[in-house]
Amino acid sequence: MNQINKQILHIAVPSIVSNITVPLLGLIDVTIVGHLGAASYIGAIAVGGMLFNIIYWIFGFLRMGTSGMTSQAYGRHDLNEINRLLLRSVGIGLLIAFALLILQYPIQAIAFTFIQTTAEVEQLSRLYFRICIWGAPAVLGLYSFSGWYIGMQNSKIPMFIAITQNIVNIVVSLLLVFGLNMKIEGVAIGTVIAQYAGFLMAYLLWIRYYSTLRKRIDWHSLLDKEAMSRFFLVNRDIFFRTLCLVAVTMFFTSAGAAQGEVILAVNTLLMQLFTLFSYIMDGFAYAGEALAGRYIGANDRQALHRTVRQLFAWGIGLSISFTLLYSIGGQSFLSLLTNETTVIHEAGNYFYWILAIPLAGFSAFLFDGIFIGATATNLMLRSMLVASASFFILYYGFEPYMGNHALWMAFIVYLLLRGVMQGFLGRKIYSLSS
Repeated sequence: MNQINKQILHIAVPSIVSNITVPLLGLIDVTIVGHLGAASYIGAIAVGGMLFNIIYWIFGFLRMGTSGMTSQAYGRHDLNEINRLLLRSVGIGLLIAFALLILQYPIQAIAFTFIQTTAEVEQLSRLYFRICIWGAPAVLGLYSFSGWYIGMQNSKIPMFIAITQNIVNIVVSLLLVFGLNMKIEGVAIGTVIAQYAGFLMAYLLWIRYYSTLRKRIDWHSLLDKEAMSRFFLVNRDIFFRTLCLVAVTMFFTSAGAAQGEVILAVNTLLMQLFTLFSYIMDGFAYAGEALAGRYIGANDRQALHRTVRQLFAWGIGLSISFTLLYSIGGQSFLSLLTNETTVIHEAGNYFYWILAIPLAGFSAFLFDGIFIGATATNLMLRSMLVASASFFILYYGFEPYMGNHALWMAFIVYLLLRGVMQGFLGRKIYSLSS
């Protein structure tokens, strides 16, 4: 195995493990409240979890922007800027978190205006929200640390943090719910404690392994006008790109729900196969962030080209493997998720769209990572705007004739177009290293 492949896997494999552990936090909460004897508890966790997923997803630029800029500073061996980037990102993350805490009641009021549910589920969801919102500083601060660690070519620390968070969440939630009979309050408090445990661990590991960097902190240049301007421009593009991503994802769910419970269930189940594929490809996208930024920062065009070629070799191989895996065992996997024969039968009518996702979508994931590493976020935003617009145009244009097939067709084209446009625009990235 050549050196580039070793570097890719060194970052990708721990990142994949981290990605897989992310949904476990929510799954653990659902499993615990699922034994409390009332369906309303499960509904409250589902609604509350959805709200926080949307809120935190929007601020994902704290991780991505920090990763790209840090990897470039790492490539340049600019230790002072490496320090400043972490401090800027964590500081801005904490400011955003405090704004969320201050605005929590308006946010809650607006959210529940659009969410239609039973009175009991709404009451429990509001309680869950009021407790979990206090974890915002830890969550957003950890986003910054995670992006910084990946930029430093170290994805093992985020993996260890993610695993630790799940262990803490399980232990504390079980203790509070079944030991102290706190029910949904116990689950919410357990989640918040796990979030702060992760943030504290990120800080302590920074002190342990990067203690020499603390001596190089230059507070006077922390708010340098030019550096701050670049920081906000990069994160602005990622922010708007994420809004497009959220809009497409939420619309996909909403459009499926409008077609009835069976179609909603079918789309939800099939999307689990896309999600599984995305966890794997995101790991290689993280490798793209770290390595592309590193070699651009080091002005090593040859290594950058080799990294891009190897990333796409992995992408093609994995997408072919997933296509074969889904064609052989995908429908059996759906049977593990549900025993509703109506849903399984109906899913068969749309299953060929899932077979198209790996080959249509892998380049979008990889180019996202490369563009973030290159801090070519404006090009990434342009690609996302065109792809998102195409998604809605295709859906509304073909839905009267194709029904739910139009939704899947629009989604496949959206993924494919992101990759094609980024491939075309990505030629400019190579010039950034010269």
